[in-house]
Amino acid sequence: MLSYVREKYGADHVAQIITFGTMAARAAVRDAGRALGLPYGFCDQVAKIIPEFTSIDEALADVPDFKKIHKENDDARELIDTARRLEGLCRHSSVHACGVVITDKPVVEYTALQRVAGDDEATVTQYASSTKFSAVEKIGLLKMDFLGLKNLTIIQNTLRIVKKIHNIDIDIEKIPLDDHKTYTLLQNALTTGVFQLESSGMKRYLKALKPTVLEDIIAMVALYRPGPMEWIPDFIDGKHGTKQITYLHPKLEAILADTYGVAVYQEQVMRIAQDLAGFTLGEADILRKAMGKKIVKLIKEQKIKFVDGCVQQGVKRDVAEKVFSFIEPFAGYGFNRSHAACYGLIGYQTAYLKAHYPAEFMAALMTSDQGNTDRIAIEAAECRDMGIDVLPPDINESFEEFAVI
Repeated sequence: MLSYVREKYGADHVAQIITFGTMAARAAVRDAGRALGLPYGFCDQVAKIIPEFTSIDEALADVPDFKKIHKENDDARELIDTARRLEGLCRHSSVHACGVVITDKPVVEYTALQRVAGDDEATVTQYASSTKFSAVEKIGLLKMDFLGLKNLTIIQNTLRIVKKIHNIDIDIEKIPLDDHKTYTLLQNALTTGVFQLESSGMKRYLKALKPTVLEDIIAMVALYRPGPMEWIPDFIDGKHGTKQITYLHPKLEAILADTYGVAVYQEQVMRIAQDLAGFTLGEADILRKAMGKKIVKLIKEQKIKFVDGCVQQGVKRDVAEKVFSFIEPFAGYGFNRSHAACYGLIGYQTAYLKAHYPAEFMAALMTSDQGNTDRIAIEAAECRDMGIDVLPPDINESFEEFAVI
């Protein structure tokens, strides 16, 4: 993700965010003791009297043993009083786990920057972002949270291995989305290591569904959760035509056709409210929230508004009430389509790499899981099933990572 935004917006328009680790009470006592030249054992004993997540002032007020040693022991009193002045001060800096700033002009025009040790490309803002130090937001910078996903690293490492072995540059964003070999792999549920599609339950549904388009994968990602799972058989039957798809109103077909009559996404529920009841997008979102959070009073109010709106749009009242009853359970678990699309696309990309470059993909997958013996055992068994030999480590031949030889 960082490489993507640096390329899209320019490296000088993107920066990570600094964070400051502050001294907690126990650390302040130990550091103060070190500076005062007091024995570590004594300082550690005093520090351990302070309960976790308790400040020195709170400990002096609420912990009798701590209050007693502060009153009766001169060394302890000097130690604790010094530590009180250190507590809460910045002890070290690090890089925010997921925060990234993206700016219209070079970031340096808004805030001072510093280099990250060991990373030639990375810079961090010298303003921090946290509950205590929210200077990044206060000066108006856009802060994005990019949560890590190891599958993106697996994709990147697979592409690196493919380049090394075959001298082929693959742009993962431009792979064909109708690749026959990939869908054959998915239809046969050979999906160990494939993002979001490798559980035993998902494999069972993939064999029944026989996906042929990316939309099938996206919908399965959204449906394979507690609650909506009960609608997966209807989705599969609708795809294969083994069950006739009926719509309560003709306008529903355009909204639900891609998901075979099943309301899978939050956006579908909102569009039904817009197209049938004349809701604005904001009003449709209020309806979605009311149903999603099961706010009974608000649902009743929204039902009246929805049905009345449908009637004004020429929909019969009894049909409007049936439509509301139809969408209500879906809204409670509906998945955001953009979220499902991202997950579905990454799942397809990993399936594509496994289908076309199985050894390279499995090497990258096993590298990501090294240290997890249970996963390595599963993946080694998968390699054997695929006809790929996994050689034992050799002190003279092995590399730091799993490699294709």
